[in-house]
Amino acid sequence: MMPDARIQRRSCRLILALFLLLLAWMGPALADDREQRDLVDQSRMTLSNFLADSNMTWFRDHIQEAKGLFIVPQYMKGAMIYGAAGGSGVFVAKDEKTGEWSEPAFFTMGAASFGFQFGAQMSEVVLLVLTQRGVDSLLLGNFKLGADGSVAVGPVGAGVSGATTPNLSADLLSFVRAKGLFAGVSLEGAALISRDEWSRAYYGKPVTPTDIVIRHEVKNPHSATLRQEIVRATHGN
Repeated sequence: MMPDARIQRRSCRLILALFLLLLAWMGPALADDREQRDLVDQSRMTLSNFLADSNMTWFRDHIQEAKGLFIVPQYMKGAMIYGAAGGSGVFVAKDEKTGEWSEPAFFTMGAASFGFQFGAQMSEVVLLVLTQRGVDSLLLGNFKLGADGSVAVGPVGAGVSGATTPNLSADLLSFVRAKGLFAGVSLEGAALISRDEWSRAYYGKPVTPTDIVIRHEVKNPHSATLRQEIVRATHGN
């Protein structure tokens, strides 16, 4: 059993590595302004979907407590025994002094799994970044959920009130809207890797997540609608 388990783990890591390598290889080919604009627009729509969802009461009541948001409009997962999942997303953070939300930095989120599974799923994912540690870890550009920062599943359900208390000691809370054959989506172990080539395409020059989120070195007027939606969500109007 032990050799089989080791083989499974190696296969799982290989699948994840190949998946992330494929996304990285696709980046330069797809890195035109249209792709980035589409992702920002889709991120705004995903946030709107979460705010309008009757199952996201707790999310809606507590989003103002977040120091940052990580939004993945299309998190795809498929499996035939071994599984792989991934999608592109944006990360924004709130300035502690001004309260203003940053421009978006572009990321890829990917994960692999092993064990018997079968199915396919498309999900919308939003991570509430609750701690400065979570923000700082994401700014490094290579972040693994559960290893470099703790992640807990946010409370979801029409009967969940704003008073419900999840694991607020976690650095991030994950919220997922999903349809498909999988019963659920686990983000534990998922890798979040900055897509600097996408950020370069969107802002017109090479920048890191820290340049975008903390130093505010670049701006793109196109992101205004996303940031306006975040302000509306975090101010409760």
